[in-house]
Amino acid sequence: MLLKRKKFKNQKGFAIALALLMLVVMSLMGATLMVVAAGDHKRNSNIDTSQQVFYAAESGLSDARVWLSTETSLTPRGNPDNQAKFCKTDFFPNLTDAKVINDRVSRDNLDDKFSNMSQDEKNKLSNYSYEYFITYTPDKNGLTQNQQEITVASDTGSSIAMDTSYKSQGGNSGTRFTIFSCGCNASYNECKENKNIIVRLIQNVVLK
Repeated sequence: MLLKRKKFKNQKGFAIALALLMLVVMSLMGATLMVVAAGDHKRNSNIDTSQQVFYAAESGLSDARVWLSTETSLTPRGNPDNQAKFCKTDFFPNLTDAKVINDRVSRDNLDDKFSNMSQDEKNKLSNYSYEYFITYTPDKNGLTQNQQEITVASDTGSSIAMDTSYKSQGGNSGTRFTIFSCGCNASYNECKENKNIIVRLIQNVVLK
């Protein structure tokens, strides 16, 4: 009788130890799953933010093409860094001594570009902006002071698209321009290079 009681006590102690061990293992597994889930959420959030910043930079390209198509006089002038808030020339290694067309650096917040949106949607877009400048297409040395002529089709068109020609009149010669656009996940007044995500895009166009 004494032997049976002693054996029962030993089994009871083993069960408690096993339960505590399982509790520790389950807690570690739960904590690991939470860390993995939080990491996935953060990565997905960063991907969404980067995509929106890319779209902001594309909006800058689109705005620049519209402006180019309406201007009658286009002349290289000062350094864009004198006016740029976050889209600096050192972001673009193919530039050596940039001269911005008409001394114009343009920028906008995305919420100001779209009027037919809900207030919640506009509030989200207020955290994104773009800035761009335009130069003559850089030569092999990265200089933009001199225009480069290119032979293009003689047909006329009504808009500018990437790597295609805009023709305001007949002829077979056009001037090459390059648009440098940056998107940011902050308003243009708050965007900082070391603080925010900045996406840089370059687009070549030909204008007659």
